[in-house]
Amino acid sequence: MTFYPDERIGLFIDGANLYSAAKALDFDIDYRRLLEEFRKRGRLIRANYYTALIENEEYTPIRPLIDWLDYNGFKVVTKAAKEYTDDSGRRRIKGDMDVEIAVDIVEAADHLDHILLFSGDGDFRKVVEAVQRKGVRVSVVSTLKSSPPMASDDLRRQADSFVELAELGKLVGRERRAGDDYEDDED
Repeated sequence: MTFYPDERIGLFIDGANLYSAAKALDFDIDYRRLLEEFRKRGRLIRANYYTALIENEEYTPIRPLIDWLDYNGFKVVTKAAKEYTDDSGRRRIKGDMDVEIAVDIVEAADHLDHILLFSGDGDFRKVVEAVQRKGVRVSVVSTLKSSPPMASDDLRRQADSFVELAELGKLVGRERRAGDDYEDDED
């Protein structure tokens, strides 16, 4: 992954997707180190973190992370998650943030030189292609080292570069601690 000192960088983090990928690799993201790492690589213009929250819950395990991110250099984008019961009778949460991420990437593209998309979701292939036509380089951060791999082959092929999260984790990760389950099961 190549960076240039004066390039304008934007981070777009699909919180549930990044959490699942890091968990599969058995580490947590140290968001302070993540910001520091990309500030060293260029002019960090934007760092957006996207997650769905369950409404009407006084406490949710992700709230301390959201508050920390909000006060420490991230723009946190949230929406209400939908709660439902699946066919097996299990409580499930649905909180897809793909549209919000895609719209923000397209809107920010005119002000950025390099976008880092922290998601392996193949639904983002078309938005990556669209901002590349505007001259923006796009790096996808996800993992192939989980079972199953969390990065879509189509998305990886479309991106200018692919960053293996297991390798980036050496710079921005910390060992998982018991009880660190920030993200709910999002579909």
